[in-house]
Amino acid sequence: MRFAGTPAGRVAYAVTGSGPPLLCLPGWVSHLGMMWDDPSHRRFFEALSEGHTVIRFDKLGCGLSDRARDDFTLESELTVVKALVGHLGLERFALFGTCDGGQVAAAYAASNPDAVTRLIVYGSCARGADLAPPGVRHSVPALVRAHWGLGSRVLADIWFPDAPAEVTGMFARMQRSAATAEMAAELLEMFYRFDVTDLLPAIRVPTLVAHRRGSRAIPFELGREMAALIPGAQLAAFEGRAQPIYAVGGEAAAVTVRSFLGEAPRPAAADGPLTEREFEVADLIADGLTNAEIAKRLVLSVRTIDAHVEHIRGKLGVRARTQIAVWARIGSLPAPR
Repeated sequence: MRFAGTPAGRVAYAVTGSGPPLLCLPGWVSHLGMMWDDPSHRRFFEALSEGHTVIRFDKLGCGLSDRARDDFTLESELTVVKALVGHLGLERFALFGTCDGGQVAAAYAASNPDAVTRLIVYGSCARGADLAPPGVRHSVPALVRAHWGLGSRVLADIWFPDAPAEVTGMFARMQRSAATAEMAAELLEMFYRFDVTDLLPAIRVPTLVAHRRGSRAIPFELGREMAALIPGAQLAAFEGRAQPIYAVGGEAAAVTVRSFLGEAPRPAAADGPLTEREFEVADLIADGLTNAEIAKRLVLSVRTIDAHVEHIRGKLGVRARTQIAVWARIGSLPAPR
């Protein structure tokens, strides 16, 4: 567990895996420690970590981040994301946001197209006001404030319909540990206020919008509308009624996300002399890219790419880039004359 300073307070974050960075924006409330203890949650993010450096964090006001907070706006959420990106020194990275985190991720991608390589939005919507009628949007936060124990169980039943009692009980306990009743209600009302409708058409990065067909928390139609508003966005529909992406078919969902991120394994490298990353570099050399261009494509430093190229030359016993390109395309080198 690590901490990053932001203009509004310290944010707790955790890093797993290796490879291009994938910054994950949390939904309504979260608790890095307790959620990692959930085997389904852990398996999902461990699967993503096989091909990426996955960064998860607790938003201000909940989890292991500072609990004091008085600004509940989209701008305050974006300020925290920008501060965390600066703290981590990220130049280009993929963004993955769930629920209201999906709205924040979309807003960030719209205004930072050169920094975001790919955008994944799961279980979100363009307008939080569409989540429920006005009476419900008033009564649910009121219940949370009046009786957090009962409110957390009601919300757990909405997020995990048909789930065993131990699952909903665990999620209810996580909610109560993640935030006070007042903070949970404020964050829920913030979600209701968010509206990124006008920002979505401005997104110019490859985008995957994923949604659960039977979700009770955020209806599928809202996810489909979000995908329609983002130019060129792909829509992935997952079966089931539970809201969390890891709750039902988490392994298949992880495969979908990794495929979109371009992490499908290359079988040609499996039996060859190069590692997966080295084969990827060799393939880009064959495409005519310079080391600087390869570094930008893979979100790595030029020095790292230089080292990969030297390792490739040593393993293949060549010096010229054209020889590397030939090997990448045909899997062998011409016999010397």
